[in-house]
Amino acid sequence: MRLIVGISGATGVQMGYRLLQVLADMPDVETHLVVSQGAELILERETDLSLEALTSLADVTYDNHDLAAPVSSGSYRTDGMIVVPCSMKSLSAMVNSYDDDLLVRAADVCMKEGRRVVLVPREMPLNRSHCRNLLQAAEDGYVILPPVLTFYNGCQTTNDQVDHVIGKILMQFGLDYDRFRPWEG
Repeated sequence: MRLIVGISGATGVQMGYRLLQVLADMPDVETHLVVSQGAELILERETDLSLEALTSLADVTYDNHDLAAPVSSGSYRTDGMIVVPCSMKSLSAMVNSYDDDLLVRAADVCMKEGRRVVLVPREMPLNRSHCRNLLQAAEDGYVILPPVLTFYNGCQTTNDQVDHVIGKILMQFGLDYDRFRPWEG
């Protein structure tokens, strides 16, 4: 399986990092990473992680300004894309096909080729424009998977919550994650 992972400039870049850690342990998954400039700033401000630590987890990393990268073309086969976190700026660009950077272009390509794109939007509270863009994304076929707190499965820590979100993301691609505890009724 070949997945594109996009990390945009919203709080929660740690979720993108965790997703890459999990995917790096899956030998049958090849990851292609695109990190926005905003994400680089958030990574620096909100974590003690280096950009190199983040990019080292991916099989391939692209410069977000490289609109000639393989993932910018529909003829380059992938199984889809995950944008975690997804900023409201990137979401707005996606629903308007404003392909000004590689992250948005790769999502647009996946959508036009009928590939799954999972967006993990990070903003709170949401204003009307955010809600309109989320609705438009859902109507366009994007999977909207907000990182909502979960308590039914006994999550006790922030790491447990992040692992739950990662499990929900991976379910969208038929991938199992041993730290994900589903609802058991």
